[in-house]
Amino acid sequence: MAIYEKYTTTVVGSYSVPRWYEALEKQVENGTLSKADIADAQYRATQAAILDQEAAGIDIINGGEMHRRTNNRHAPPNAMLNFFWEKIPGFSNETRPKPITSKDPNVFHPAAVCTGPIGDADLGLVEEFNLVSKYARKPVKVTMTGPHMLAKVAWDEHYGDISKMMVDLAKVMNRDFIDLEAAGCRYIQIDEPLFAIADDEEVQAAVDAINLAVEDLKDTSIQVHICQGNYAVGRDYDGQIGHRYFDTGRYPAELICKIDCDVLLIEHDYTDKYEGLLGNKQLAVGAADVQDFNIESAEKIAERIQEYSWLSPEQTLITSSCGLNHLPRHIAFGKLVAIKEAQQLLRN
Repeated sequence: MAIYEKYTTTVVGSYSVPRWYEALEKQVENGTLSKADIADAQYRATQAAILDQEAAGIDIINGGEMHRRTNNRHAPPNAMLNFFWEKIPGFSNETRPKPITSKDPNVFHPAAVCTGPIGDADLGLVEEFNLVSKYARKPVKVTMTGPHMLAKVAWDEHYGDISKMMVDLAKVMNRDFIDLEAAGCRYIQIDEPLFAIADDEEVQAAVDAINLAVEDLKDTSIQVHICQGNYAVGRDYDGQIGHRYFDTGRYPAELICKIDCDVLLIEHDYTDKYEGLLGNKQLAVGAADVQDFNIESAEKIAERIQEYSWLSPEQTLITSSCGLNHLPRHIAFGKLVAIKEAQQLLRN
């Protein structure tokens, strides 16, 4: 197990996506700009995300997932899904809209179609780590969508069994993770947003797949983000208003704690679900609320951390409730600064 300093700060993954991403994409579509131009813009946005995180003083950073997204909506290639589906043999280039929760039929993903057996793939993780490390002065974390999310959202025309699909996805991830560790990466995060809309058998199969994905990693700290769903808020997200899937009342914390990882990243108001279950794991408490367009004070974030007195400082990391991609940059940066200032308050 990795040892973190008390109240280590980190990010969940995505950083504020500039509104001009979409405008550039339209310029590429009409031939005014080339794909190389938007790639250059993504490259520069990655540098800016690194600079913002380090200026805020965050301890473990990443590249903001800026190169995985072509605009600031849920359109493909989405940073969590289509970016990886497009790289994995077995998934066609076709996407079809797929609702992901009965709670709101307007919440959907443009889902890839699995038409054959999933094969080996370079997921681009080593390239991402090398790019971010070139500019970063802080330890770098690389994030990766989990096998359950990739399988659950896809249209399955081959396996007929989500467990089998997750196993094959986990094998692909494992080979990439081993390469990532060999490249020097010491922090890997796996993201799983849909455990709340799966039954216990499916969640257990997902846990088994994640454990397969991290097998044979010796020097890498594994972090798993248990996300709450779609956080996009506002008219720019085509009516896909953010809500939390775990509001259904179901939260499989006991199964989640069977994941072979060092850290679980969660929302602050679900912290009590883990009391007595963590063992040696650390909890990264998402005390900065990404659905709140106000920047919380450091005191408010510290208060949210201190609410759970059973959680020791040695077991506590501080982060946001989810990614910051949908927030304006000044708000995203302000929340990072507040997280760091809360760390200083708590350490003092």
